[in-house]
This record gives sequence, structure tokens and C-alpha cells, in this order.
Amino acid sequence: MNINNEDRINFMGKIEQLSGQKVLSCYQCGKCSAGCPVASAMDILPNQIIRLVQLGDEDVLNCKAIWFCASCFVCASRCPKDIDISKIAESLRSIKLRKVFDYLSIPKIPSEVLAEIPQQGLISSFRKFTSY
Repeated sequence: MNINNEDRINFMGKIEQLSGQKVLSCYQCGKCSAGCPVASAMDILPNQIIRLVQLGDEDVLNCKAIWFCASCFVCASRCPKDIDISKIAESLRSIKLRKVFDYLSIPKIPSEVLAEIPQQGLISSFRKFTSY
């Protein structure tokens, strides 16, 4: 991995701006990963996500873990530095969606299905799987 310092700072700064979290505050204690209820399904652990962001490694956008985050806030409640990784995961998903494509096509959802889906589920899906 050969990332120049300016690119690293720009990527990390973008994540901090979107999430409101101080990424460099993390000192890799691992409490977030130890408490994460979906860590066993992730390809990389929550603390590893933070580390890749600290390193400015944009390959973190390709990991599946950012999509598995349940936003349950266990990580934030355990973090001694008060870092909320769910906000960082949301920021990473937003950047990924803006760079690539939408995983959910709103016009392709049948109107019958739209009528039955609870509004909260619908809006959260749009936030998580589209760039709208």
C-alpha cells in the first residue's frame, strides 16, 4: 500500500467531516469489535475499519463490513474515546454509493410492495442502499 500523505489526510478528513467522529482518537483497544453483535459476519472487524480509515486506505470502501453494521451503538457505548463506528460506517457507505451505483432502485419497486413496507424500513433502506 503506497498512499501519499495528502490523499490519506483528505480521505480521513472526509470521513471525519461526514461522521463527526475523531478517527485518530482510536488507539485500537478492540472493545468495539469484542462487543459487536455482527462481527462474526464481517470480513474485517470494526476496529480494523477505523485503522484503514486512519491509514487513508480507500480499499475500506470495498469491504462488506460497512454494510453489515447494524447501527446498534454497542461500539459507541464501549469505546473509551467515545467513537461511534456506526456513524463512520454510514459515512463510508455514502462515499461508496456516490462513487459507484445504487444497490436499490426506487423506481423498480412495485407500488403494491411500496404500499405494504413500513415507512421507517423504507427510508432506512433508501439511506443505506441508495445515493438519493
